[in-house]
Amino acid sequence: MDKFSYVGTSDVSAIEQLFLQYTQDANSVDASWRDFFKGFEFAKTSYDGDGGAIPENVSKEFKVIGLINGYRQRGHLFTKTNPVRQRRTYDPTLALENFGLSEKDTETVFQAGSVIGIGAVKLKDIVAHLEQTYCQSIGVEYLYTREPKVLKWLQERMEKNRNTPSFSKDEKRTILKKLTQAVVFENYLHTKFVGQKRFSLEGAEATIPAVNALMEHGVNLGIEDYVIGMAHRGRLNVLTNIMNKTYKDVFTEFEGRPSEDSLFDGDVKYHMGYSSDQTSDTGKKVHISLTPNPSHLETVAPVVEGIVRAKIDNQHKGDNSKVCPIILHGDAAVAGQGIVYEVLQMSQLDGYKTGGTIHFVINNQVGFTTNFIDGRSSTYCTDIAKVVLCPVFHVNGDDVEALCFISKLAMEFRQTFRRDVFIDILCYRKYGHNEGDEPRFTQPLLYKAIAAHANPKDIYVKKLAAEGSELADEAKEIENTFKAELDSNLDAAKKTDKAKITSFLEGNWKGVKMASDKDFEESPKTAIDEKVFLELAKKTTELPADKKFFNKIQKVFDDRKAMITNDNYDWAMGELLAYASLMKEGYPVRFSGQDVERGTFSHRHAVVKVEDSEEEYTPLNSIDSKEKLSIYNSLLSEYGVLGFEYGYAFAAPNTLTIWEAQFGDFFNGAQIIIDQYLTSAEYKWRRMNGLVLLLPHGYEGQGPEHSSARMERFLQACAENNMQIVNTTTPAQQFHVIRRQLKRDFRKPLVCFTPKKLLRYPSCVSKISDFTKVNFREVLDDTIDAKKVTRVAFCSGKVYYDLIERREKEGVVDIVFIRLEQLYPFPQKQVDAILKKYDKAKEYLFVQEEPENMGPWRFVDKWLRSLNLKYVGRDEAASPATGFAKRHAAENEEIMTTIFSKVLVK
Repeated sequence: MDKFSYVGTSDVSAIEQLFLQYTQDANSVDASWRDFFKGFEFAKTSYDGDGGAIPENVSKEFKVIGLINGYRQRGHLFTKTNPVRQRRTYDPTLALENFGLSEKDTETVFQAGSVIGIGAVKLKDIVAHLEQTYCQSIGVEYLYTREPKVLKWLQERMEKNRNTPSFSKDEKRTILKKLTQAVVFENYLHTKFVGQKRFSLEGAEATIPAVNALMEHGVNLGIEDYVIGMAHRGRLNVLTNIMNKTYKDVFTEFEGRPSEDSLFDGDVKYHMGYSSDQTSDTGKKVHISLTPNPSHLETVAPVVEGIVRAKIDNQHKGDNSKVCPIILHGDAAVAGQGIVYEVLQMSQLDGYKTGGTIHFVINNQVGFTTNFIDGRSSTYCTDIAKVVLCPVFHVNGDDVEALCFISKLAMEFRQTFRRDVFIDILCYRKYGHNEGDEPRFTQPLLYKAIAAHANPKDIYVKKLAAEGSELADEAKEIENTFKAELDSNLDAAKKTDKAKITSFLEGNWKGVKMASDKDFEESPKTAIDEKVFLELAKKTTELPADKKFFNKIQKVFDDRKAMITNDNYDWAMGELLAYASLMKEGYPVRFSGQDVERGTFSHRHAVVKVEDSEEEYTPLNSIDSKEKLSIYNSLLSEYGVLGFEYGYAFAAPNTLTIWEAQFGDFFNGAQIIIDQYLTSAEYKWRRMNGLVLLLPHGYEGQGPEHSSARMERFLQACAENNMQIVNTTTPAQQFHVIRRQLKRDFRKPLVCFTPKKLLRYPSCVSKISDFTKVNFREVLDDTIDAKKVTRVAFCSGKVYYDLIERREKEGVVDIVFIRLEQLYPFPQKQVDAILKKYDKAKEYLFVQEEPENMGPWRFVDKWLRSLNLKYVGRDEAASPATGFAKRHAAENEEIMTTIFSKVLVK
């Protein structure tokens, strides 16, 4: 490895000083520098080591090395990578004079040529080699990657072949065919379905042969599974020409045919997902899936990463060399959307890494109408990649061979180092944001140039002809054959009545069904055997005797052991035993979020540290089970992490996948995932998901940001049984609802509003019989004498404990408090059954601690309108809660006074 990978032109004098030091005492310099100087003939023969000035020929050698590193470091600024615009100019340039050299030196032989692998050659040959390597259709940023082995690997592969492809005739034929498919398909859609949006790939069609080359090469390097995430531009081309979705099916969607599934609401064709099993050109099997996505750009990226991690964990036994995520970005989005940063920061974390992602950036050099100079402060749209030291390749989108060459190199890099890599495809967008948009309103000069520019296929055919290749003569035949195939598929599409929807209830989802209304009438069996329960309780409260733990940790576990003896299990025990019991039954558990190992409120302690060390112990992983608890403290992100966990659950229906917010209201940092995926994916894309959200919620005087998990927002989004909303009030209820998630034969997201105060509340405990004799109860009845009840009050969550304590204090006997443990799907059947007991009731209330315009009140009132419910709670408010303790207490007292001022006492 040459040390000059790190050296810029300003450091030449420092190298000279090192050389002087070396000539006087070779052992006084680092061994790698010593080996370098020793390897040069001039170092041995041209200097006598008397400490004087370095001879000019030696000094110039170092200047040539400075030139070499100038190209390595800044060559990307002077490339021929922009197909439709002149590149911006940068100073200083790579002119010889800027490195202390001149035109007179071009015929001089320099030993420094060995640094780039070409030996002692003339300066003009060194410059030509560098120009070809770093300043043609490919520009590279990589010196910031820092690791010597990475730098050496990249330099050897690029400089050895001068970043210049040398494809065989068969390889070029494949490139030509894929490029023809990409170009002709877009043109065909444009002429046959005039005026319809399709978000054309035109201008970036070389992406298709590039992705194909990457995938083919990856299969030969061990990849068995690709997961693609991309926005709408070019999606139809990827679906057909990469994933082999039939042209007929796409044309049917353009014809506007209804879905063959009447329960499927559907989405526009350029948002839909797809998967297929294919055979590579070398006969290897590979699975490719394209993740459905909304219009919210970059949102799909964390979802893809989660899907890939689930496949790695569950199908490939942790081997991330078998699965590869591919993300296709737009230039404006990759520079502008913060989720890109979040996902990149996850890329090397133990809980989220996937072995490296291939990022293609379709760089149209414009957003919707925004010019690139208004869309970012950075030089490149890909500068975010430098955060995690990813190499970035900038490639001219008109040079399809260069793009295929770099795609294969990127795959080799990923498989070697298990790190992300970016390919920035400098191209253009032939039309506006969509085919009906007029781009000349905002980019008149750019679109004048684009209108006169040949498409990538014609450019490639011209290049082949210039090379004298026979393939130039085959090009027309390839095009005509493909057009005939498209015509045949269009004819078939016009005779098709229904659009085909591919089923996802296969593979990992086999045995899972789509839910019906009847499936929600009652919960399945979730109680477990008493003996098993006690065994798990005992095992999960034991700490290894040969390890010393912090005394407060020891007390937590001693207290948990006492719960077994006293038959009083608190919230943490109920929760942890739910996970342990599922693991015992063969279900893996994955859990992530901020501070989840200990728990925000220090209740969980699922992972504990050995005293005075970083050694960790996970008690649940000591139980007799093949499955394990994989629990990870996440980075300080909601959007990226929730998207990742949604993706994980997407691909792992038989894993309990959980995301917990640090405080419940922090979920709104991930609102896009909630709205575009969690609540609607099943009805847009026919994709179920069993993700569990734990959102701490409760009014305890902690102020506006730590009180409400915004229950009303989730309830407003509830329809068509799209998700389950619960607000449980006992450890056993939480135990059962968690277990229920995998005991049903369908999957729906589960949103749990979890307590804070109740985590250690003396009366919030459950008996062993609550875990072993009953199942989840959607509604919990009260225990007072029904004959004396004249008022029925519904409530949900922690406020129940405040109410019953006040009732006991006041000696009231005429009011009953019914807990709605499940708010959606609304348990009407269970409510009606309980109400029959209270036939003397004359008044019905709904009590909540949230403001009137928040919480569950308005949602519940809609379902129980026939009861003419009266509201008791805080007044409407703009902010969820007060930040003043005395005001908080006064508001609580007002609720209690309203309920208990006119009462029947004992």
